[in-house]
Amino acid sequence: MKSEIARLKKEKNALIMAHYYQRDEIQEIADFIGDSLALARKAAETDADIIVMCGVHFMGETAKILCPGKKVLVPDMEAGCSLADSCDPEEFRRFTEAHPDHTVVSYVNTSAAVKALTDIVVTSGNARKIIEALPKDEKIIFGPDRNLGGYINAVSDRDMLLWPGACHVHDRFSIERILELKKEHPGAKVLVHPECRRPLQLIADKVGSTAALLDFAGMDDAKEYIVVTESGILREMRLKCPGKVFIPAPAEDSECQCNECDYMKRNTLEKVYRCLLDEAPEIEVDPAVAERALRPIERMLEMSR
Repeated sequence: MKSEIARLKKEKNALIMAHYYQRDEIQEIADFIGDSLALARKAAETDADIIVMCGVHFMGETAKILCPGKKVLVPDMEAGCSLADSCDPEEFRRFTEAHPDHTVVSYVNTSAAVKALTDIVVTSGNARKIIEALPKDEKIIFGPDRNLGGYINAVSDRDMLLWPGACHVHDRFSIERILELKKEHPGAKVLVHPECRRPLQLIADKVGSTAALLDFAGMDDAKEYIVVTESGILREMRLKCPGKVFIPAPAEDSECQCNECDYMKRNTLEKVYRCLLDEAPEIEVDPAVAERALRPIERMLEMSR
């Protein structure tokens, strides 16, 4: 199947992009692996005719908005996002209209329809930089992730108005079980994604996006790390940092020592193959929505250079 994927990819001038949270076998056949910001940048610059986005639905939409003339495929159209689902476009419209004097900043983990209601899109990797580039007295709505927004408020001394959404993976990590892990591994540093709740951010040695946590582990001199984000990132951490030990943090309701995104794991090697073979499912975005959503995405790419 891997050789057939490689053949189809070459034959159709296709680029396979994968998020760090994808299954190991998908990361192995991807041409490019990254977080949401890196995937958006790569989509904007690729000369491929077909983009296969191995991630979740909103990532395919973002690629299509940036590359309207290209065919954007996703292996499984049901690979959604609990965070994006927590922000209904019509409810968000009413919320923003009730605060017309606010600049609207939306996390990239949103639908195209929500991005179209937004002034600036951000990722976990550039949210702090972009917010701190805005005037100190600027009134801001931040959505949909209340945990990321709360983190930015705390580190940037802001008072942004937060939409009450959350990621089902990052919101369910157990601080009690992580503290137990810390007792078992006293030399381990705790790496926390900013989509996690505030108590976890406070016990972290490093708070950052998946790419930032990966970079930190590569430059830091510790030998063990407790990783408080989706466990798919561990593959890349172990590849980039041989000899170091990465311990996945458990969820509150999980019997296993890990925390996985059910949506991200919907994509399989067979689905990637079928997607390339059939050139479907294909992402489509209403042109009017795409035009409005493009501006805040381009503003993000400009401000995060």
